[in-house]
Formats: sequence, structure tokens, C-alpha cells
Amino acid sequence: MMKPPPQEQEEDEERLRQRKLEEALEVKSLRRIISAYLNYPDAVEEDVKRYERSFRKLPPSHKAFEPPLDMSQDIDDCGELHLEKLSNDRNVCSHESTAARGSCSKPDVVCCGEPSNVMSKHAEGLTANEELQVEGCHGSDTGSCLEGEDNNKMAAECCGNHVSDSNGNVPSSPREWLDPSNQSHVPLVDVDKVRCIIRNIVRDWAAEGQKERDQCYKPIVEELNSLFPNRCSKSPPTCLVPGAGLGRLALEISCMGFVSQGNEFSYYMMICSSFILNQTQYAGEWTIYPWIHSNCNSLSDSDQLRPVSFPDIHPASAGITEGFTMCGGDFVEVYSDPSQVGVWDAVVTCFFIDTAHNIVEYIEIISRILKDGGVWINLGPLLYHFADMYGQEDEMSIELSLEDVKSIAFNYGFEVENRYFAAFWTMRKKSVAGEKHST
Repeated sequence: MMKPPPQEQEEDEERLRQRKLEEALEVKSLRRIISAYLNYPDAVEEDVKRYERSFRKLPPSHKAFEPPLDMSQDIDDCGELHLEKLSNDRNVCSHESTAARGSCSKPDVVCCGEPSNVMSKHAEGLTANEELQVEGCHGSDTGSCLEGEDNNKMAAECCGNHVSDSNGNVPSSPREWLDPSNQSHVPLVDVDKVRCIIRNIVRDWAAEGQKERDQCYKPIVEELNSLFPNRCSKSPPTCLVPGAGLGRLALEISCMGFVSQGNEFSYYMMICSSFILNQTQYAGEWTIYPWIHSNCNSLSDSDQLRPVSFPDIHPASAGITEGFTMCGGDFVEVYSDPSQVGVWDAVVTCFFIDTAHNIVEYIEIISRILKDGGVWINLGPLLYHFADMYGQEDEMSIELSLEDVKSIAFNYGFEVENRYFAAFWTMRKKSVAGEKHST
């Protein structure tokens, strides 16, 4: 067997080195986010101590009122108990399947032991992205995957093969990933992101968020229903939801009879959506206090202390279509792959397109991955996320008016079918064959 030329060998070594570096950076990022989640009890305790310090500084004449809770008692740290439960009861890697971000390694098998469907057909070869699956955790299933020792073993295998730090060290088990001794100092910005996720749970997965969901999701669902009235179970239409967040819209679309795939970049979102989609065993199983950290704009103490139960539905029993998946990774990187060309019947973007560094690139990719005659349904503002990144010269941000966005969409083969509001439209990709025939 002949050795490759020295130049090719050097290029291969450089690619391998770059890949290892990227994996190490991904692992570092994931560790930081897991630390932020695990740090939540400590962050809450610090908040309580801050409230106590402020209360003690009040002069006696201003202490006539009583705080709603006895703030003089110490809070027991339940971190170890919570950690033990996570380690022994549930698969913390629940539904990741490929090794892009260093979190999992099995390309065609979800961590709960079920084979994947959609990505094996539509996104084969996406070695640079990981996919979050909820396959096998639906229908009459309870929504949980493996239990006990088998659960730990599967999670260790899933999270072990392609996960290493810059020194090549690999965590031996999920327990090691969750061990508080591995936590570094958690920046306040990371703590705030966890609190933001808790509020997002209310919006997507609690009865209290139904009104907001109706304002955003209902027009999209109704439009899909009118555009695809005859959905065949043998060959269901496919729908992609970029920026899927905690996965509720993607799940709702799946329940309509679509092969639905949510795509999300944020690990904070992915970890939480994985937990809700795969670990929930019945509606209203979990209780959170999403407004406990906010001391501003409360009408009463009871508002701040109000509990919220979630999820309002049991995801595994909601009637999702076989093939429902959550795909983790950057939208541009994942869906620029040649295997995605002309795959989707519909692309739904809800409060998403303004997350782009380059919105033209988003539109180009949406056009490319849609079938001829496929539809793009959009709802949301143009509050470009990277517009205010002052002092970061390398941070690209293309900020176009709505008129320019529509003009660019027309140039990529779209034509407006419905426009209900300025930032909510339906466009259809024109058939290339029909266009040639008419000329």
C-alpha cells in the first residue's frame, strides 16, 4: 500500500489537529453550560443572601413590614441529592446522536437505543453536526428511555467515544460530567441564561404561555394546515423549524401529520428541550418558580412566588408523527450540506431570520433546501441580534429593511402568496421546470 504524498499527509494531519481542537472547544463550551445549570441552586442562595443583606440595612422604622418568607433560615444544599438522581435515574445524554459538538458519537442511533429516521434519509454525512433525536420516545411510550445500570452504560458509551479535552482525557461516565468538582467559576451571564431558559419553559411548555403561543404559533399552524390539507400518513410532508428553541412549535407541527425537524444552536435550549421531550412521564410533572428572581414590576408577593407546572401536555402522548427529530447545530453549517438540497416541503421561521450574521445567506439556504413548490412561512421582527456588537470588528452583521429582505427573497425564486402582517408572510419557491416551459 502506497503512502500518500507528504503534502497530502500534512494536510490530513492539519485537518485532524483542527478537528481535535474544535472538539476540545466544544467540550469546554458544553462543560461551561452544564456548570451553569448545576450552579443554579448556589446562584439562588446568593440571591437570597443579597435580599437578606439589603433587609438588614433598613433602619428599624422601615422594618415594620414583614417579608413574605422567613429569610433567616439557612437553605439546605440539595445539590448532591439532585446530582445523584440525575446520575442514577435518567440518561443525561438522552437524545443526541452524532459527534459534531463533542457531546455524542453514534451517527445513526439515538442514545435511548432507537434508530433514527429523518436524518439518515435527509442529512447523511453531516459529520460536523450533532443531532438531537426524540425517536422511540413517543406514541404510547412513557417518554423515558433507559433505566438503572443500562441507562448509565448507554449514556457513558454515547458521551464517551468522541468526547475529550485538550489533553485527550475522556470522562468515564455521566457522573463525572456532572460532578460539582469539575465546575469552574460560573459567570453571572451564564447564570442569567439559565434563568432565561426557565422563563422560556413558561412560554413554550406551560398553560400560562398559551396566549403567547397562540399569537406566534397559531398563524403558522393554520397556514400550514391550509397549504397542506391532504397529509398522507404513508408519505407525510416534511417541515423544518430552524431556531426551534425548546421544541414546542416543531412538536405541534409534527402532531399535525408532518415529518417535523427542529434545529437549534443553543446548548442551553438543547439540554432543556431534551429533558422535556424525553424525560417527562406525564403532563404537569414538574414545578418551577420562574419569577422568583425578579423583584421588579410585581403587583404582589404572590405573583413573584407563583409556581408554574409543566409541561402542559405529555410530549410522548401528543400524537407526533414518526420521524420527529431535533437537530443540534448551526443552521448554516447543517443545512448547507448537499444532502439537504430540495428535501423540505416547508420551512418555518418564527423569530429566527434576524439571528443571522448574514440574512442573505439564510434566505439562500432556505431556497436551496426547499423542494420546487415548497413554502417558506415566516413570522417575527427584524431586530438583528448582532447589530449592537460594538467594539468587535470581526463580528459580521448585515441589517436589511423588510423591503430589502423581500427583494432578496424574490431574487432567490420566491413569490409572496400571503402576507397577513408586515413581518408574517408565506412564500412559495417557483418551479424551475415550469418556468422554463413558459419561456
